Amino acid sequence: MTTTSPSRIGWFTAACVLVSNIIGGGIFTTTGLMARELGDPLLILLLWFIGALFALGGAMVYGELGSLLPHAGGDYVYLREAYGPLVAFLSGWTSFTIGFGAAVAAASISFSSYALRVVPLEDGSGWVAKGLSLGLLWIVSLVHCGGLGTGSRLQRLLTITKILAVGGLILGGLFAGAEQWEHLFQRPAAPQPTLGATAIALVIVVYCYLGWNVVSYIAGEIDDPQRTLPRIMIGGTAFVASIYLLLNIVYLSALSITELAQDPVVPVAEKAAAALWGPQSGRLVAMLLCLSIAGAVSAMTWAGPRVYWAMARDGAISPWLAQLHPQTGVPARAILFQTLWASILILSGTFEQLLVYSGLVLALFIALSLSTIFRLRHLSIDRVQVYRAPFYPLLPTTLVAGALLMVIYSLIQRPAESMYGAATVLSGVPLYFIWRKPASTFRRHEP
Repeated sequence: MTTTSPSRIGWFTAACVLVSNIIGGGIFTTTGLMARELGDPLLILLLWFIGALFALGGAMVYGELGSLLPHAGGDYVYLREAYGPLVAFLSGWTSFTIGFGAAVAAASISFSSYALRVVPLEDGSGWVAKGLSLGLLWIVSLVHCGGLGTGSRLQRLLTITKILAVGGLILGGLFAGAEQWEHLFQRPAAPQPTLGATAIALVIVVYCYLGWNVVSYIAGEIDDPQRTLPRIMIGGTAFVASIYLLLNIVYLSALSITELAQDPVVPVAEKAAAALWGPQSGRLVAMLLCLSIAGAVSAMTWAGPRVYWAMARDGAISPWLAQLHPQTGVPARAILFQTLWASILILSGTFEQLLVYSGLVLALFIALSLSTIFRLRHLSIDRVQVYRAPFYPLLPTTLVAGALLMVIYSLIQRPAESMYGAATVLSGVPLYFIWRKPASTFRRHEP
């Protein structure tokens, strides 16, 4: 029987972080948009399946990277080792401004919007919603500042409750919609979906799967990471993919594709629940979404600050952020640093602008991080226990090409937003030269 150190977490807690980070609000809203643009249930299911394959492939590649470099920081560490400190710094800067900072702010705002549907309150000024958003964010942050033990318990509670609720929705939906399978094969009398519309839908689906790399950010806190990281990434991603496919079967069997495509298209989970169990079920779905989003906020509050902590340990940013709390042993300063930034975005509303042009930036750094396997695989020559991703070099080549296609698509379809995204990343260049330590004192610390 193995035991987990008080300063470490087991595979189950790490898997809860991964599952909660992936399953946010996208799976409960995206299929309605796809129904309107594509009008083909089987094509929608096929795109969700393709997205699952992309995510699983990415999890396999990251499994090898995490096994090679099982240290806190994830992408930042891989890019530092493969391409040097400047690229790594820009990755961390992007994580702070967009990848975690803006994402946490957006998720907290989404939480408040669904919470106000569970308990309707007058909120003409919008301050009730902002108060709920900030309340969730700061409660979660303070819990994680309390140590790995309290943070782990919160994450497990949120994730287990969420999965039980989603499981109930799936089982109840499959049972209630058992006589409506013909909806899966119905198509309205409409033109065939264009290649462009299909590509847009696939990009949206891929973004709904993002987050399969989150445990790499907390690798330094996972028990026996070289062995368990690949299993958590691959197994957790496969688990989420099965949930996504089953939820889509529930949606597409509960309502015809024509009904799903009718306005409002975004609350697809609520529409499906109302068709199966009546309009009163909408509040239950809103509660499920609150749980799902709270779990995602907790996962991002845990993972994101480990990037800034790793950067500070390297001397890339202020060493003030490298300090661990003397009692709890967690990077409390880095946690509060991210929470303060997300709070500013919530109060100012500027998170929306950041998210609009985040697509190109996130896809670019996904491509860069996946490509590090070509430069880092040699590190495993003398390490017998290191996990190796299958189908090398075909698998990482395909994934990098797919991510770069998303970058090109963003440039073509949204050139203005893409330029803003590039400007956000490049704004980190002068900061890198201002904040970094001199080369003679630059050191790397690995937990």
